[in-house]
Amino acid sequence: MELLHKLVFSLILNSTLFLILITGVYNSDKKSKVNFLTQETIDLPISFIIGSSFIAGSVTGGFISFFIRKKD
Repeated sequence: MELLHKLVFSLILNSTLFLILITGVYNSDKKSKVNFLTQETIDLPISFIIGSSFIAGSVTGGFISFFIRKKD
């Protein structure tokens, strides 16, 4: 049951951060492209790139802690 609470908390926290990120993107004028292996994206606001990277790390960390259980 405790794991379910952690998962719900992580989901709510990251959703809230994403909504704040989208609101903050409207005020950003500086744009940049992200280079993938052979492709590059359209011009995206730098705040969106940094914010989405932070949220992706937070989601990944939440799922890792969800699946790793302490052995008693």
